Amino acid sequence: MTATRPYRGASADQRRARRRAALLEAGLELLGTQGWAGTTVRGVCAQAGLNDRYFYESFPDLDTLLVAVFDDLTERGQAAILAATDAVPPELRLRVDAAVSATVDFLTVDPRHTQVLVYEIQASPVLRNRRRVLMRALVDIFTGQFHELIGDVTLSETEVEMTALSMVGGAWELVATWLRGDLEVDRERLIDFIVSLMLTATPQNGRNPSPRG
Repeated sequence: MTATRPYRGASADQRRARRRAALLEAGLELLGTQGWAGTTVRGVCAQAGLNDRYFYESFPDLDTLLVAVFDDLTERGQAAILAATDAVPPELRLRVDAAVSATVDFLTVDPRHTQVLVYEIQASPVLRNRRRVLMRALVDIFTGQFHELIGDVTLSETEVEMTALSMVGGAWELVATWLRGDLEVDRERLIDFIVSLMLTATPQNGRNPSPRG
């Protein structure tokens, strides 16, 4: 039975939350350094300094933990991007530059972030399906900024969504290619290119950027 009484000033729920957080951090450490193939329940528990029974208190299996690690990382990345955009004035170029810069910085500030979000998302069968969650988070940021900064345009909501998916998906693949070392440009040039591309493709002043005019 799981203890429910306070222990050293912490309630049972607080202790469970701490153990879960420790398991998530341990999962990130192993997934971000050893990869999904090298991540095991035993290894996660050893890294977290917890008994196996505490693993199953929070997660029914390893796959569930890996998804939770990925989703937690996605949420933290989304928060970092939103914090960066909120810190600059509501001007399109500034907001786009802040969002792109924050995305690149979040991926590069910790090698584990790159490993999980760029490499493991392709290598792990269970994480491969989480790309949709990642893209959805980034698209939501784009559409939120779009509606805040852009006035009346001829695009429908569906067209705004398609524009966001096209730009976000393309920009993500460009950054991933750069992180893999397959694109020989520096950080500033990469960011400037993506920002310019997004500004060119974003409809402004009531105009639809469609090549059909």
